[in-house]
Amino acid sequence: MTSDLSRREVVFAAIGAVALAVVMSWPLVVHLGSDIGKDLGDPLLQAWQVSWIGHALLERPLDLWQANTFWPNADTLAFSDALVGYAPAGLVAQESPHTALIVYNLLFVAAYGLAFLGAYLLGRELGLGRIGAIVAGVAFAYAPWKLSQNGHMHVLSSGGIPLALFLLLRGYRRTRSRLVLAGWLVAAWQMTLGFTLGLQFAYLLAVLGVLAVVALALRAIPLPDRRVLVATGVGVVVFVAAAAFMARPYLQVIDEHPEARRTPAYVETFSPELRSFLAAPAQSWLWGDASHRARAPLPAPDEMSLFPGLAISLLALLGCLGSVFTRRLRVGLTSGVVACAALSLGVRDASGLDRYVTPYRFLFDFAPGWDGVRTPGRINTLTSLGLALLAGAGLCVLLRYLQTRTQAPGVAAVVGVALVGVILVEGLGPLAHPKVPTPPAAVRVAEAPQLHLPAGFHDDLVYSYWSTAGYPATVNGAGGFDPDAYDQLRKNIKGFPDAQSVAALRELGVRSVLLHPERADGTLWAGAAAKPISGLALTRESVDGVILFRLR
Repeated sequence: MTSDLSRREVVFAAIGAVALAVVMSWPLVVHLGSDIGKDLGDPLLQAWQVSWIGHALLERPLDLWQANTFWPNADTLAFSDALVGYAPAGLVAQESPHTALIVYNLLFVAAYGLAFLGAYLLGRELGLGRIGAIVAGVAFAYAPWKLSQNGHMHVLSSGGIPLALFLLLRGYRRTRSRLVLAGWLVAAWQMTLGFTLGLQFAYLLAVLGVLAVVALALRAIPLPDRRVLVATGVGVVVFVAAAAFMARPYLQVIDEHPEARRTPAYVETFSPELRSFLAAPAQSWLWGDASHRARAPLPAPDEMSLFPGLAISLLALLGCLGSVFTRRLRVGLTSGVVACAALSLGVRDASGLDRYVTPYRFLFDFAPGWDGVRTPGRINTLTSLGLALLAGAGLCVLLRYLQTRTQAPGVAAVVGVALVGVILVEGLGPLAHPKVPTPPAAVRVAEAPQLHLPAGFHDDLVYSYWSTAGYPATVNGAGGFDPDAYDQLRKNIKGFPDAQSVAALRELGVRSVLLHPERADGTLWAGAAAKPISGLALTRESVDGVILFRLR
C-alpha cells in the first residue's frame, strides 16, 4: 500500500502539527521568556544543555563535551543524555539565559509538532487515509503517558523516529536514493538527541534490516538499484558515525566513574509493573484521579505510568482485526507492540533463571548499550508508535463500517473528528508552566571556578541554568549520577564557612562561593551567612541578595 501524498498535504500537515502543539501546550507560547514547561527541575538542566552546546560550538568546538558544570571533572556533558542534535538552536540559545529559555520552550513545542507530523506521514505511507493518519499523529504525540515525560526533552524528541521510517520506506518503495539518504540522515540526527531513544531506535533499525535481508534472500522484495544501495551505504556510515560520536564520551565517563554504572537493583527501582499500563500520570486531566489506585503503589510514578489511552487502545484493537493494513503488517505491528510493552517492564533483581522473568534482562545482560539505561519504561515510545499506527487503521475500519451501514459520508466524518477530539482530551494536561528564577548578578561578577550553596540535586538543576550567564566553571552540576568526588566535597563543606571547608575548597581550586539565603533555609548551610570568617582568608559581601564569599 502506498499513499498519494502531495507536497501541499505535507505543508498543511506541518502547519497543523505546529498549531496543535501550541494549543495542547497553551499558554506556554505566551510566556516563552519567563516560564518553562512542567517544573523547575530537568527542563532547566536541558535548557542549559542546549545553550552550552551552542556556546561550545562557537567558543571551543573541540571541547564540546567538557561542559562548565561538575568542574573539574571531564566529559561532564555526558553525565546525562545530551541533546547535541539541537546544536543549531543552541547557537541562538547561548546568547543569554533569557534566549536559552525561549529556545528551550520553542523546542518543547516543536518536539510535539514533529512527533505528530512524523507519525502522520508514516501512517499515510502505510496506506492510511488522511483522517486515519491524523489519528496516528495525535495518538503518538499526545498519548496520556507522555504527560509525565514533559520534563524530559530527550524523551519528547521522538518525532525523528517515525519521520526517518517514513522517508526510508517511501525511498525504498520508489527507489528514490535521495529519500533513502534523507531517512538515514534523520535517523542519525535522532541518535544525536540521546541514547534514551537513540538506542532503541538503532535496535529497531537493526531488526528491520535483518528482516529486509531475509526478504531479499527469499526474493519477496526486489533488489534495490545501484543508486539506492549507494545511498544506503552512505546513510548507514553516517548513522554509525553519529552513534560512535555520541558513545565515546559516555564510555569514557563510565570508565572514569564506576559509580555511573547501572546495577540490576538500581534499574529495578525505575522498572514498571504490569499495573503501569493502567496508570495514567497524575497530570492527566481525564485519567489522573481515575487511575490513582493503579499509580499510587508505583515507587517512581513519573517513570512508571504507561497508560496508552483508552480510545487509542480500542481503536488499535480494531486495527489489529480489520483489513486496512495487510495481514503481514498487522502481525508485525501487533508483535512489535507486545514485544516492546514486555521489554518496557525492565528488570527484576533476582538470581539464577528468575532474573529472566522479564525479557528486558536479556538485553541488559547481553546486548550492547542496554546496561547503561536507567529507565526501561521509555521503550514505551515504540509501543506507542505501534499503537498509534494501529489506531489509525482502526479508525479507518470503523469509518468504512459506518459508511456501509448509514450510506451517509457525513456521519463517518463527524465520528472521525469526534474520536480525534477524544484522543486529544485523553492526552490533555493541562501543562504547568512555573516562572523561572532569573540568574543573580553574582553569577557574572564572581570569579570562577564557582560553588553554589546549598548544594544538592534540585538546587543544582537551577544553578546549571543560571550558569548560562557567562558559562563560568561551576562545581555544582546535575545529571544521571553524581561523581563520588562531588559527594565527598559536599560532606567536607557541610560546615562552611569553617577551616575544614575552606581548606577543601582551596585545595580543589574554587575561587568563589555563592550562598543563596532563600534556598538555604532548612539545609546544612542555613546559618552560613552569619558565621564568623576571621582567620579563614575569606571576604564576604552581598551581591543582588546573594552572599558572595571570595577565597583569597
